Amino acid sequence: MQINFSKQEGRVPVTVLHLAGELDASTYTDVIKKVQESYDGGARDLLIDLGNVSYISSAGLMSLHTVALIFAGQSLQSNSSGRPTFRSLDPKRDDAAKQHVKLLNPQQPVEQVLDTVGLKSFFEVFTDLESAVKAF
Repeated sequence: MQINFSKQEGRVPVTVLHLAGELDASTYTDVIKKVQESYDGGARDLLIDLGNVSYISSAGLMSLHTVALIFAGQSLQSNSSGRPTFRSLDPKRDDAAKQHVKLLNPQQPVEQVLDTVGLKSFFEVFTDLESAVKAF
């Protein structure tokens, strides 16, 4: 998995997380770690570019949820293995996450998984960068 960041200036500064490869059990903790570093460095609005993600597993879905919680200002807790612990989505409690994290260009197989598990209704999903940046 390749993980890169860029910046876009809109009404507010937007950090764009560019992912490439498969988002699965072997890569999800790397994504969470890099996003936490970005948030700790001052990023407050995140656009996740999924255009080059060919596959997403349940662990990858958990990483998207965790990223949303980070940008909602919620601290992560780790279990004894050092991996982040997760909790269920709560649309009312996690509303800040929807305001600060959006998705860009998921490939059809990834979009289908997001839709099946209900994350497509949790995140705003965009097909073009300009509209996504304006949405923050």
